[in-house]
Amino acid sequence: MSSSDIFIGEIIGTAVLILLGGGVVAAVVLKRSKAQNAGFLAITFGWGFAVMIAVYMTGTLSGAHLNPAVTVGIAIKDGDWSNVPVYLAGQLLGAMLGAALVWIAYYGQFQAHLTDPEIIAAPPHEEGLVSEQAAPKAGPVLGVFSTGPEVRVVWQNLATEIIGTTVLVLAVLTQGLNDSGKGLGVIGALIVAFTVVGIGLSLGGPTGYAINPARDLGPRIVHALLPLPNKGGSDWGYAWIPVVGPLIGGALAAGIYNLAFA
Repeated sequence: MSSSDIFIGEIIGTAVLILLGGGVVAAVVLKRSKAQNAGFLAITFGWGFAVMIAVYMTGTLSGAHLNPAVTVGIAIKDGDWSNVPVYLAGQLLGAMLGAALVWIAYYGQFQAHLTDPEIIAAPPHEEGLVSEQAAPKAGPVLGVFSTGPEVRVVWQNLATEIIGTTVLVLAVLTQGLNDSGKGLGVIGALIVAFTVVGIGLSLGGPTGYAINPARDLGPRIVHALLPLPNKGGSDWGYAWIPVVGPLIGGALAAGIYNLAFA
């Protein structure tokens, strides 16, 4: 794979991942959406399908890492860091593009939600949104873009992201890679998608399971930049946890792989 293939593939794949993943959250939580109140189960399966579709779409182009934690895990496993900057750049740009597309697709719903007098007066805590009790600097629709804790305990929030990402990346390294070992394979895409659903159902409750630094940071930047009315803050005080935690988890998974499976 050339650097241009990797860069383009990661932009497209991560954009599709965030478009469909962030899109299901928007569908469930925003007013005037036909899927409003579909619940957390819809969100977890929506994210799983988003992973599967994005991986199948771009696996042959870039290996479909779509996640800096996966990229770091594969780099540690192989001892090859030469393409890591290209992967990370494509993933962050793709995540930002995907978040912008969610805003375009749900523009009217964002406007209706954020100009509703009840939301302005006292935003309710709905499934899929960041808890403003635990994260008082989070705006009422920040959860469409990025994650946040239900209970703000820094060590626990960080540990949850590390544990969830370790499970994800270990699944990628043991079952998900293609024959070259540089990206996800055909069967691997399905296994990883089910793994993401399982992580969401089992470990998504405390923090919203970012398990992907680009998935959280890129859309959070877009939330900060978009001209959304009454959008509130982007909770930058929490933003380091869904970046650092998954990177540690990816490295830990690679270490476990090299010790136990290699």
